[in-house]
Amino acid sequence: MSYIRFENTFKDLLDCFVHLNDGGLSDSEYNYRARLVAMCQNMVDEFDPEDVDDEAGEDGDEYGGN
Repeated sequence: MSYIRFENTFKDLLDCFVHLNDGGLSDSEYNYRARLVAMCQNMVDEFDPEDVDDEAGEDGDEYGGN
């Protein structure tokens, strides 16, 4: 559902962040972890906050979540 795409993805991405340095990954998970980190870096590099309307305020935690 595209209308809650970022909300749903945030929760999954936060889980990945919490377990970012976990060991014992399969070869596939190891490779996808590296790909995910590279993709996130690209997102940071390409994101321009001036192009986004900031309608939502901070919710109190470090990542603006509940």
